Amino acid sequence: MFELPEYATLAKQMNETLAGKVVKEGIRGNSPHKFVWYNRTPEEFAALMQSKTVGNAHAKGRWLFVSLEPGYVLVFGECGGKVLYHAPGTKLPEKFHLFLAFTDGSALSATTQMWGAMELYEKGMGLHRQYIRDMKPTPTDAEFTFGYFSALIDTLIQGEKRSAKGLLTQDQFIPGLGNSSAQDILFKAKLHPKHPISDFTPSQRESLYNSIKKTLDNIIGQGGRNDEVDLYGRPGGYIRILDSKAAGGPCPVCETKIEKIQYLGAACYFCSQCQR
Repeated sequence: MFELPEYATLAKQMNETLAGKVVKEGIRGNSPHKFVWYNRTPEEFAALMQSKTVGNAHAKGRWLFVSLEPGYVLVFGECGGKVLYHAPGTKLPEKFHLFLAFTDGSALSATTQMWGAMELYEKGMGLHRQYIRDMKPTPTDAEFTFGYFSALIDTLIQGEKRSAKGLLTQDQFIPGLGNSSAQDILFKAKLHPKHPISDFTPSQRESLYNSIKKTLDNIIGQGGRNDEVDLYGRPGGYIRILDSKAAGGPCPVCETKIEKIQYLGAACYFCSQCQR
């Protein structure tokens, strides 16, 4: 699944490659998938996309917004799969969940393996969509300061019990993070996934905040994770420290065996020595 770094990479590349292109044809999708969410019929989508010009793209959380002038925004959300640019004359995919052909012969295709939103809104209307409407500040937003982060924890500990991993991956308390990036964030912060946030010391709060910021900056700087691809079909350069390949192997810091557990609905990897 795409997380914030992958969407940030796609947005940057779209601004470099797609900005100014004019849509010749827009197709909502030719491969049925009951977990791809659209808000337009195929006929509506085709008619509204005709002659639109691609404007600025930006990412927020696990959502990607692509301006289409005049007056519309194409929204990709919570997707896993591929969003690909096709240069003029290159082979086009036979199956897709969204396809844009441009007047210069190039194209954009999107496919998802699990689920995701591919929706077209009048400008401003997409902000009312569930999951976008009440989105909290993301780690790349200026508002995501240590003061904000600490206040968020103070608020959450007044309710039900939450763990360190739950803070990062549940209910989009910190939009844009997922299970994959959470593993390395917690490892670098030296926090066990099950560590209660109510027990964080001041230094642990600061360590986790710094790990979130630095880890995401690192992943974005390398064009995303190496098990996801960018707009041009190239894998990202960030190799995760803790993933399925690391399980059972030595910790890169202390050489203790990396453990794997199922926790909060997904596989979780950690070093019992470094992450107490």
